[in-house]
Amino acid sequence: MSSTARPRFVLAVDVGGTKVEAALVDDRGVVLGSSRRRAATGATASSERLAVAVTSVVNEARALLPVGAALIGVGIGCAGPIHLRDGAVSPLNLPVWREYPLKQLVAALVPNLPVRLRMDGLCITLAEHWVGAGQGVDNLMGMIVSTGIGGGLILGGVTASGPTGNAGHIGHIEVGGFSDACACGGVGCIEAIASGPKTVAWARRQGFPGESGEDLAEAYAAADPIAVAAVARSGRALGQAIASAATLLDLDLVAIGGGFSNVTGDLLVFAREAIAQRVQFAYATRVRVVPSALSGDGPLIGAAALIHRAKLVP
Repeated sequence: MSSTARPRFVLAVDVGGTKVEAALVDDRGVVLGSSRRRAATGATASSERLAVAVTSVVNEARALLPVGAALIGVGIGCAGPIHLRDGAVSPLNLPVWREYPLKQLVAALVPNLPVRLRMDGLCITLAEHWVGAGQGVDNLMGMIVSTGIGGGLILGGVTASGPTGNAGHIGHIEVGGFSDACACGGVGCIEAIASGPKTVAWARRQGFPGESGEDLAEAYAAADPIAVAAVARSGRALGQAIASAATLLDLDLVAIGGGFSNVTGDLLVFAREAIAQRVQFAYATRVRVVPSALSGDGPLIGAAALIHRAKLVP
């Protein structure tokens, strides 16, 4: 960028099961920290409350566009499933939103600007490919392990969204040896086993007294046997799901972010051990499983990439 060029920002929006965030992101993938705004969502919120939360963070972040800068579009990442053709969303962890017209809501706030919507897992994958752990890798999956589990794919250097926008939704791949019931209607889905709340819930059923992922992390660090068993169980399930994806898609890399992925570095160790058991499939076991390089900024950077790196998003 020349010294005389106007800075170019995208208004990035990330809608999840517990919060919605918005921020301005420049064309180098840098979040303007002063513009970052957050509001609570949650499974008990009404549809109207969720709409107010989205509207407030979008308006507040947009108002902080630096003087002389250009706002070139809006990118939205949302927990799935989504309905790409209609710009609507049905996040599993926000039950009052079923085929909710999220893109239309946001577009009305930013007239005359392009607005693009994709699943949050795809956004995190775009972010990792752009400025994170997936730089230079053209066959990768990004994953979010948090309140839920999501994913997205870049294959051959281009995103794979599928006709409805839900390709890569690995959270609802069923893994063998588990019978946990999932809210989607499946049994043994990775989200029902290894998401933060579900891992804590399993530990509590074994007698663990803690109530949060933070409690579980502290107990794991102190070698509490139930906490260790809970993390090992979730890591093994993650590894089984990743091994299945790598077998199907011949992936080079999986980058994992999200709050619960930080419970302990051993979570990914357990996942890698499960992948390594596919001893006759070297093309699948070669997949590298790494933590996100983007901390908490990944979802916003990825949402901005829907505009800044539009050529990768058919």
